[in-house]
Amino acid sequence: MTRLVLGAIGVAFGLWGVFLLLPQDLPAIGLWLLAGPVVHDALVAPLVGGIGLLVGRGLPRPWRGPVAAAAVLTGVLGLLAVPLLWRPFAGPANPGLLDRPYWAGLLAAVGLVWATALVVGAVRHVSRPRPGG
Repeated sequence: MTRLVLGAIGVAFGLWGVFLLLPQDLPAIGLWLLAGPVVHDALVAPLVGGIGLLVGRGLPRPWRGPVAAAAVLTGVLGLLAVPLLWRPFAGPANPGLLDRPYWAGLLAAVGLVWATALVVGAVRHVSRPRPGG
């Protein structure tokens, strides 16, 4: 019974969303809803898969985890930064929020992530057990 109630609430919220969407520019919204999956499936997924294969096969074992984690964090940081890098002053002015050097902040964060990966990988590489030793 609980599932039915939760399902009905979910359907009601979905219908409310459709009702709110109707007065909007439907072709632009349709294009926006289609562009994300197409860009992901045509560009992002093959690129990430290829990088994953290179990391998995091309790096020594102690380096795989740190490099994979740094690559994932770089992607997440990039996605979080896109709205402010793409159109930095698109919204209403918010003093203290929009007057920052976002490119410098993104580069600093990505640099810190990769520096940490380098340190972790080096420590793991040096401290790994050697065969026959």
